[in-house]
Amino acid sequence: MPTPSSYDYAIVRVVPRVEREEFINAGVILSCPAQDFLGARIELDERRLLALDANVDLEAVRANLASIPLVCAGGPAAGPIGKLSPRERFHWLVAPRSTIIQTSPVHSGRCQDPAAALDHLVQTMVKART
Repeated sequence: MPTPSSYDYAIVRVVPRVEREEFINAGVILSCPAQDFLGARIELDERRLLALDANVDLEAVRANLASIPLVCAGGPAAGPIGKLSPRERFHWLVAPRSTIIQTSPVHSGRCQDPAAALDHLVQTMVKART
């Protein structure tokens, strides 16, 4: 059985009206350097977002959220940021911003399988409970 590794993660939030400080969780970014893992899963609940702001620019939100997994993957598709190391890309993604797409503070955990930890975080922190 693999030894558990430390990981850091942040929740991706959509804040349609920054001045109101209301948001919905739309994804998770997880970095596990010991296992050379940097990944993100985005699951935007557009209905919930529209309930916060019926005039939100969904196309812009979708485009910005779609860029997060590209930056995690690195390479030319991620632009100049894609040339950074995975850890540098993680820190760039989770840097504080006052825009419509923000991240939570960074939290830590331990896991044997970072992809499974990412799935678990999306299930518990992003998906709406019905």
